[in-house]
Amino acid sequence: MANHLVIVESAAKVNTISKFLGKSYKVEASIGHVRDLPKSQLGVDVENNYEPKYITIRGKGDLLQKLRREAKNAKCIYLATDPDREGEAISWHLYHSLRLEGKEVKRITFNEITETAVKEAIKNPRDINTDLVDAQQARRILDRLVGYKISPILWKKIRKGLSAGRVQSVTLRLICDREKEIREFIEQEYWSIETLFKMGKTKGFEAKLDKVDGKRIEICNEEEAKIIVEECQSGNFVVKERKQSERVKNTALPFTTSTMQQEASKHLGFSTQKTMNVAQQLYEGIKIDKKEMGIVTYIRTDSVRIADVAKQAVRDYIEKEYGEEYLQDAPIKKEKVQKVQDAHEAIRPTYIEKTPEELKPYLSKDQYKLYHMIWHRFVASQMTPAKFETHTVKIENGRYQFKASYSLEKFPGYLKVYRLDENKKQTKAISVKEGEVLEAIQISPNQHFTQPPARFSEATIVKTLEENGVGRPSTYAPTITTLLSRGYVTKETKVLYPTDLGEIVNNIMLEYFDEIVGVAFTAQLERILDEIASGNIEWKEIIKAFYPNFNKTVEKAEKEIEHVDLTEFTDIPCERCDAVMVIKYGKYGKFLGCNNFPECHFTKPWYEEVGIKCPVCKDGEVILKKSKKGRIYYGCDKSGEECDFMSWQKPTGDNCPNCGDVLIEKGSVKTKKIVCRNTVCNYGKENKTKSDI
Repeated sequence: MANHLVIVESAAKVNTISKFLGKSYKVEASIGHVRDLPKSQLGVDVENNYEPKYITIRGKGDLLQKLRREAKNAKCIYLATDPDREGEAISWHLYHSLRLEGKEVKRITFNEITETAVKEAIKNPRDINTDLVDAQQARRILDRLVGYKISPILWKKIRKGLSAGRVQSVTLRLICDREKEIREFIEQEYWSIETLFKMGKTKGFEAKLDKVDGKRIEICNEEEAKIIVEECQSGNFVVKERKQSERVKNTALPFTTSTMQQEASKHLGFSTQKTMNVAQQLYEGIKIDKKEMGIVTYIRTDSVRIADVAKQAVRDYIEKEYGEEYLQDAPIKKEKVQKVQDAHEAIRPTYIEKTPEELKPYLSKDQYKLYHMIWHRFVASQMTPAKFETHTVKIENGRYQFKASYSLEKFPGYLKVYRLDENKKQTKAISVKEGEVLEAIQISPNQHFTQPPARFSEATIVKTLEENGVGRPSTYAPTITTLLSRGYVTKETKVLYPTDLGEIVNNIMLEYFDEIVGVAFTAQLERILDEIASGNIEWKEIIKAFYPNFNKTVEKAEKEIEHVDLTEFTDIPCERCDAVMVIKYGKYGKFLGCNNFPECHFTKPWYEEVGIKCPVCKDGEVILKKSKKGRIYYGCDKSGEECDFMSWQKPTGDNCPNCGDVLIEKGSVKTKKIVCRNTVCNYGKENKTKSDI
C-alpha cells in the first residue's frame, strides 16, 4: 500500500512517474494552481501592507478534498511541481491549502521526466524555497495592480472586454512604434554597379563597385551611375589582389525557451503558443512501446547549461556516429547575467540514443518536427565549429575598385547535423590570378531604395523582448496570444500589425502610463524580481515603492481621459429594417451596424471618405478600407471592375509629373513629403543622405 504521496502539476505526468516509483508511492496532480487572487476584486489589501488575499480557485474544491484525504494517510508528502518560480509558488499554495503543517513535507524537482531523474529527486529533497515564492508573489501582485487598476479605465473610456498588462502593454508599444516608423519612413534612392566578368567556359562571376579613390562609394542618382559606367567601359579591369583566409562559424548553442520559439517560428511556421504546447507534450511524456516517457527536458528556461551526464552521453554519441574530428574540444560558454532560471538546463532530449527517426512512428507530425529540431540542435552544440575558406578578389579600373568575395566549406563541423536553410547555399570558386586583365561582359547600374524597418514576426518580437530583458521565457507565448485575442494586434502572413483598437489603447497608455510601457522600466522590474528570488530584497518593498505614485496616475487618468465614443450615427438606412445605421467598433475596427440591434443584426463594411478624388479613375472618392486581417489601406469607392486603385499610404489626389503614377504622403507631420507611389520613380526621393546607404 502506498505510504508516500507525490503531487505533480500535470495529470499527464501521473502515469509516467507512478511507473518509475512503484507501489509505495501514490502520484496525484494539482492541475496547476489551486489558490489565486480572486477574479471579482483587487485581492490586494493596499491599506494593510499589500497583503494578498488568496482564495481556492473555483472548481478545485473536490480536488483539494481528495488531496487532503491522500495527504492525511501518507507518511511523507513530496511536492513535485515544476522547477521554476511558478512551480515553487504552487507547492507553497498546496502546503497551505492541504493544511500540511506538522506533516513530513519535502520539495523535489526534476529537469526531465525520466526514471533516473525522478528517483534522484526523491533521494535529494529540500524545503520550499520561500525566496522563489516571494518573487512569484511580487510578480503576480504587480501584474494584478496594473491590470485591475488600468483595465477598468479602458472599459469605461473605450469599451468592455479590454485589458492592460505590464508585459502585454510594453509588447504592444513595441509593435505600434515599429508601425509608426514604417508609416513615416521616406525611402531614398541609391545605386550600385555590378560587373559580370568572363571566366573560362563558365557563366562568369560578378564583382561589385566597392571604392572610388580608395574611399567607400555612395551613388545617389542615375547620372552619377552613368558617368562611372562610361569611365569603366573605357578602361581596363585588372586583378589587383587575391586574399585567402579561414572563417569559423561557431557551434549553435542548445535551445532556451526563447531561441526554441524563434527557430520554430522561422523554420517550422509554429506560433509561440503552438511551440510551447507541443514542447509540453514532449516534456510530459510520449507513449513508446506501451511505456510513457518524457523525451525532452523542462521547456521553460533561459539557460544554455547542460548536465555533465548528458554532456558525456552526447559526446560519446558524436564520437561513435561522426568521428572524433567532429567532437568539440572546449564547449563554448555564453557570458550572461545569472538568472534564477539559469538553475535549469537548456532544452535537450532526455535520451540521446532515441533519434527523431527512431521515435517518428510514436510522434504526431508536429511533435516530430519540434523534437527533430531540439535533438539536432543539442547534438550540434557539442560538435566542432564549421570552417570555411574565404576568398576576396579586388579588381581595379583606374580610380575604381571592384570586389568579389566567396567562401567554400572546408569542414562542416556542427553543420553536419544542424544545417538550416541559410547554410545550404554554396558559392563557386573564382579562378583568376593577380595581374590578370579581365574581360567585362556587362556593367550594370542598379537602382535601389532604402527600406523601412521590417514589421515584427512572432520570432522577432520574442527576440526583441528577450534582448531588452522584458518578461520571462514562459510569458512570451501568452502575451502574444492575449494581444491577438483582444484584437490589439493582428497577424497577416506571419507578420504582426497593430489594429485601430491597439493604437487607441497604446496612445492612452503612452500618455498616462508612459513609465509602465517603457522597456527600461519593465526590464528593471525583472532585475528586481531576480534579486527577490536571490533573497536580496524583501518582496513587499518593490510594491511599496511602485504603488503610491502609480495609484495617483490612475486617479488622474480616470478624471482626464475623455470617453472614446465608438458609436457614430449615419444617414445610411438599414437594408433589412430601414432603421438608421451606426458606426460601431469591433475587434478589427469600425463597421456599420443597425441601430435596431439586437432586434436586427444586419451589418456591413464601413468606409470613411478622405475628401480626395481617386487619382486613377478621377470619378470615385478615395476611401479608407481594411484588409481581411484589419490592416488599413486606401482604395476607390468604385473598386472592382471600374477602378483598381489601392495604396497603403494616403494619396494626395494628384499624379506624378514624371511617370504619371499616384502621388502619396509619407513621413510624420514635421517631415511629411510628397513622393511617387512607383518604387522605381525618383520623384520626391532625391534627397539622399549618407546614413541611408
